[in-house]
Amino acid sequence: MRTGALPHRCIGCNVPVNQTIGQRAEHMRQDGTVRVGGAGGFLGDSSVAAPQLIAGGNLDYLILDYLAEATMSILGRVRAKRPDLGYAHDFTDWVWKDNLAAIKAKGVKIVTNAGGVNARACRARMEALAAEAGLTFKIAIVEGDDLLARVPDFAARTETEMFSGNAFPAPKTVLSANAYLGGFPIARALAEGADVVITGRVVDSALTLGPLIHEFGWSRDDVDRLAAGSLAGHVIECGAQATGGLFTDWEDVPDWAHIGYPIIECAADGSFVVTKPAGTGGLVSPAVVAEQILYEIGDPQAYALPDVVCDFTGVAVTAVGKDRVKVDGTRGYAPSGRYKVSVTHTDGWRCIAAMPVVGRDAVRKAERQAEAVLTRVDEMLRARNLGPFRATRIEVLGAEASYGAHARTRDTREVVTRVGVEHDDRAAMDVFLREFDSPTTSMSVGTTGWFGGRPAVSPVARVFSFLIDRAEVKPTVSIGDATIIVQEGPSAEPFDAARLVRPVVDGDAPADGDMVEVPLVDVAWARSGDKGDAFNVGVIARDPAFMPYIRAALSEAKLLAFYAHEFEGGRHPAVKRYELPGLEALNFHCLDALGGGQFASLRLDPLAKGKAQQLLDLPVAVPARLLDRRAA
Repeated sequence: MRTGALPHRCIGCNVPVNQTIGQRAEHMRQDGTVRVGGAGGFLGDSSVAAPQLIAGGNLDYLILDYLAEATMSILGRVRAKRPDLGYAHDFTDWVWKDNLAAIKAKGVKIVTNAGGVNARACRARMEALAAEAGLTFKIAIVEGDDLLARVPDFAARTETEMFSGNAFPAPKTVLSANAYLGGFPIARALAEGADVVITGRVVDSALTLGPLIHEFGWSRDDVDRLAAGSLAGHVIECGAQATGGLFTDWEDVPDWAHIGYPIIECAADGSFVVTKPAGTGGLVSPAVVAEQILYEIGDPQAYALPDVVCDFTGVAVTAVGKDRVKVDGTRGYAPSGRYKVSVTHTDGWRCIAAMPVVGRDAVRKAERQAEAVLTRVDEMLRARNLGPFRATRIEVLGAEASYGAHARTRDTREVVTRVGVEHDDRAAMDVFLREFDSPTTSMSVGTTGWFGGRPAVSPVARVFSFLIDRAEVKPTVSIGDATIIVQEGPSAEPFDAARLVRPVVDGDAPADGDMVEVPLVDVAWARSGDKGDAFNVGVIARDPAFMPYIRAALSEAKLLAFYAHEFEGGRHPAVKRYELPGLEALNFHCLDALGGGQFASLRLDPLAKGKAQQLLDLPVAVPARLLDRRAA
C-alpha cells in the first residue's frame, strides 16, 4: 500500500507568456485521447516499424528515438570529419524517404531526436528528399542542447563527473557535449505549426511528452500530468520492448517476425492505454508493460527529468482488453533548477576479437590459447616500448562466461574465444591483430576462423555527466525564418529526494507449511538495462502473495554478492533496492558495475541485457501451497 509523499506543488514555477501551449482541436479524438506510436528505440531498430504504425496505427504522432549515450559519440566523431553530417542517416534516407507519401497522406506528425549533433543538417536533408518527391513539410528543429563550444569553460571550472567524481576530460578528446532538454520546446514547435519536429539531445520520453503538452495544454505546474506523460514516453521509447520484445515469458509472445510496435492512447489526465496495431504479432499484457516501466530506471520515486521528477511507486497496470493495458497512478514533483549534461570523449583504443574452438576440452583449450596470445603480444609491445595493455579480458562464449562463479557449463565441445584489449596507443592494436589469428596453425587443435577479415579497432568512448544551472542553457525552436527562444522558469527550491516519504511495506515472509525452493523465474518476471556504468534489474511478482518471499530472498547484500563478477574492478560498487508497491515490484540499481559501460567496456554484456536472466535462476523459498494455488 502506498504511503504519503511530498505534497503536490510546483516550487517556483514560472510559465512565460510566450510559452503557453494551446490545444490542437484537429488532433483531439471524440474520446479525448491522443494516439502516439513508438517506431524506434535505437539507431539500428527495424525499418518495418514506421510503415506499420503509419498504415495501421491510426496515429496523431509518430516518435522515433535514436540517441543512446554511445550513439552521441559516434555522431560526434562523424561530424568532426564531415560538418554536414552528425545526424541519424538511417532516419533521413530510410524511414523518412521511404514513407514520405504515407506520412503526408495520413497527416501523422513526426517527432524524433534524429538530429543528433546536427539538427540543421538533418532538416536540410529531409527537405531535399521531400522536394525530390514533390512534397513539402513544415519542419522545426529544437536546438540549444549542444554545448560543445563550452567545453573549454567546463574544463577550466573543474567540473567533476556526477557519479564517479572523475575530473573533466581533456577538451581535445571531447566528441560531444549536450544538455538533456525536455518536452516544452517540442510543444512550442508544434504550437508554431510544425509537421515534423527534429531535436538533438532531449530525454527520450520528451519525444512523447512534448506532443501531449501541446495537445492538452499542460503547464509547468501540472506535475502529475507531466509525470504521467513522461511515463507514457518511457514505455514506448524503446519500440517493441513494450509489446513483447525482451519479455521474460518469451514463449508466450507470438509472431516475432511481425511484432507490433507500441501505441499509447493518452487522456487529458495523463492516464494512458498501451496497445499495438491490429493483426500484428507481439503481446501487450500487464506484465510486459510493467517490465518496460522498470527498464533503465534508478530510484522509481525520484526519476528526475528536465520537466518533472516522477514517482512511479504507485503506478498500476490493468488489462482492459486484448492487447490493451491501462497505466495510471503516476505522481510528479517540480524539477530541479538544473540540466544534466552528457559529454562523450575518447580515451585510448580497443579491439575485440573472436575465434572458434571445436572439440573435447574446448573451454580449457580456448582459455589457454587466449592467455598465450596475450602473453606473446605483451612481450612484443614491451619490446617496441609501447608498454602493456591497460586492460584485457578473456571470455569463452559457450561456457557461460557472463555468469561468473554461477557458470554451470565447462564441458561443451564448441566455443568461441572472445578477447578484448585496451591501450593508449593505436599501434598496439595493430600488433594484437597481426598475432591473434596465429593460433590457427600453432596452438590448439580444433581452432578455426570466421574468414570475415580482421576485427575493427575503435576508440574507447566514455561518458562524463554533470549538472548545470538551467540559466546556462537556452533552448530554441527554429521554424521557417523564425528562431524562438523557449524561456524557462527555474524552480526556486530544488527537488530534494531526502524529503520523500518512502513506501512502507510488510517485510514479513513467514514460513507457512511446507517450504520449497524454486528459481526466481517461477515466481517473478524481471528486466534489466544499462545506464552509464550502472545497471538496474526490475523484479515483478507473478502473484502479490509471492512478494514477501521475493523480498526476503533479494536483499541488497545478496545481490552485491550474487553479482560479484559484474562489480569486478569497480571502485565503489553498490546495490540500492527500491520498492514499487503499485506494481508489486522491486528495483535494484547496481552501481559501478559495467566496466565503464557501452563503448568503454570490454565485456560481453555492457548493455546489461542479460543481468535479469542471471538473477532469474536464483533460488527463492516459498510456501508450497502458493505454488499449488497458482498451478490450479
